[in-house]
Amino acid sequence: MTGKYKISRGHSRILGSTVEQGGVNFAIWCPPATEMELLLFKDVDDANPDSIILKSAEYKSHYYWHVFVHGVTDRQLYGWRVKKVPDSKPGTVFDPLKVLLDPYARRIVFPQNYNRTLSRYVGSNLHFCAKSAVIDMSLYNWGREEKRPLHPMKSSIIYEMHVAGFTRNPNSGLPDNIRGTYAGIISKIDYLKSLGITAVELLPVFQFDSLDAQPGKCNYWGYSPMSFFAVHGDYASRNDIYGPIDEFRDMVKALHKAGIEVFLDVVYNHTSEGDASGPVYSYKGLDNSSYYILDPDNPEAYRNYTGCGNTVNASNPMVKQLIKDSLHFWTEDMHVDGFRFDLACVLSRDSTGQPLSDPPTTLAIDCDNRLSDVKLIAEPWDAGGLYQVGAMAGSRWREWNGQFRDDLRCFLRGDNGMISRFVNRILGSPDIYKEKYDDPQKSVNFITCHDGFTLWDLVSYNEKHNEANGEGNRDGNDYNFSYNYGVEGETADPRIRAVRLRQAKNFMLLNLMSMGTPMILMGDEVLRTQHGNNNAYCQDTEMSYLNWLPGKDAEEMLRFTKVLLSYRCRRGRKRRDSGRDFESLQEAIANNSITWHGVEPFKPDWSHTSHSIGLTVYSETRGLWYYVFINAYWEGLHIRIPSVPHGEKQKWFRVIDTYLSPPDDIYSEKDEYFPIGHNYYLGSRSILVLVAPGRQR
Repeated sequence: MTGKYKISRGHSRILGSTVEQGGVNFAIWCPPATEMELLLFKDVDDANPDSIILKSAEYKSHYYWHVFVHGVTDRQLYGWRVKKVPDSKPGTVFDPLKVLLDPYARRIVFPQNYNRTLSRYVGSNLHFCAKSAVIDMSLYNWGREEKRPLHPMKSSIIYEMHVAGFTRNPNSGLPDNIRGTYAGIISKIDYLKSLGITAVELLPVFQFDSLDAQPGKCNYWGYSPMSFFAVHGDYASRNDIYGPIDEFRDMVKALHKAGIEVFLDVVYNHTSEGDASGPVYSYKGLDNSSYYILDPDNPEAYRNYTGCGNTVNASNPMVKQLIKDSLHFWTEDMHVDGFRFDLACVLSRDSTGQPLSDPPTTLAIDCDNRLSDVKLIAEPWDAGGLYQVGAMAGSRWREWNGQFRDDLRCFLRGDNGMISRFVNRILGSPDIYKEKYDDPQKSVNFITCHDGFTLWDLVSYNEKHNEANGEGNRDGNDYNFSYNYGVEGETADPRIRAVRLRQAKNFMLLNLMSMGTPMILMGDEVLRTQHGNNNAYCQDTEMSYLNWLPGKDAEEMLRFTKVLLSYRCRRGRKRRDSGRDFESLQEAIANNSITWHGVEPFKPDWSHTSHSIGLTVYSETRGLWYYVFINAYWEGLHIRIPSVPHGEKQKWFRVIDTYLSPPDDIYSEKDEYFPIGHNYYLGSRSILVLVAPGRQR
């Protein structure tokens, strides 16, 4: 008995707080401690909690502390203190008065006077500390009909979105209480279905500190987690203990019912505790030298391979287990379908920061049987210069292909010397993935993402314009491979707006047509602009929100995108001889030899100054020939179209010409084919797609 609580030894089989018969088991990893203190709070603002002191004789099993507290139930708020350690060696961050979060907590709550700044200083934080909450994950009813869509990567279309930004705009038409929430996403599922995507990839939903930003700004993106288990509370319309957890699961269940998978952008490479000047709220205070990569020559300093102050020591066995346990939680308890690992190369570094040829953490994730049907996507680089596109350890990893983004940008804006690189990108980057080319979905293709210009800004600005971030426009990438086509920023000039819209369509078309799995950025389908800001991490403003009342150009882009996405993903619908099917085009490219063309048939231009290329390929599945011609030249081209192979009497039919105005720019399923002769004028900066029924000999 300790005070008013009856306690017993407990166990460390499950870390965190676990509701069991008669009470709650608390378990935490803290090898250095010789005495620990468990604090039980009456409410979120309680500054005088009940205390349970644990000494190693009974409540410590090697590295783990554990205690069973009788009579305690779910919703109990708690925290830990490391009361004693045998010595304070370099790199130790030890403060017996500091209340620490449980790394395995499923919910984190904040008092009204929570203070991130004061958490940096030595001494008690009882009056303003965040607190962990006991959660019983078994209480939620998923229902018998809930199941994962399990779309194959070859027919997947990923939609990268910010939970809040998707519906926070006042013109979303939603009630104020659900704008910018998980519930808001549920209300807009019909839009996602009409768009035609198969998966949403949510920017970080791990609990983060919104105050982790420059003074006067906020952490909008959320790339600084406080926990790898707790869901972010501010994205919920309900603020009770279970509100965010249940609302998130409601969202997942509703998306699954609509046939849409849920991927999470996960940040296991750093935390919100920052460097030596940052706050102490969990990992630092428990075992700083195990959780983070420290400078061997100066253990008081943190190695910063993330650009965010600290780097998680993923090669540490316990940290590896923490990451795997987190992935198991999100897949098994929250029913998530996949993960995109932010700065995944960090997981390939050892405890001193050196790259490993056989990194234990990435390989352990790759072969984890509990994750066997989960999509794993890596951002295969980090801020320390490690670049592993095509070289991630483990065969299951898919990769964000940054070279696809850069090479398509350069080719379409008219750079010289890009033709061979461009062709490699649309063919699934066989020069990068070489021995893995039998899996063309290894490459996750994208033109834009949260980090950088939006699609409309990519064709509207030559330079970044990040002044609103308050960092003197020094932040953000300086190398965007963008082009404004005559005027920097917005313009009413119809000629410039026309070429920008055409290039936006070209980028979208190439992304959806190329070998690999395409990802598109939220709002690109309606030409969302951030006014040239390519690093809107701190912009919780309409700059970052989806505009639900787009203008004329945006409506044209939306129609084009919807029809295009229907080409890419048929979701099992039966098709006959329709050429409006990029799955069969991809299959044809993967399984057949390609015939290349220039402005004259069979005469491709591979020179340094080439800005155009054509191809023909046959689809066995559909019994169709495809002809595609990409003109990245700033002038129109007269092209000679080859005869349909082995079908002298067959005609080519136009499916897409991005130079033309709607509805001739792209034909929807209900539209008739338009027959094409052998001579065709293709306008500047545009793409032509033709189909013809036939057979291959």
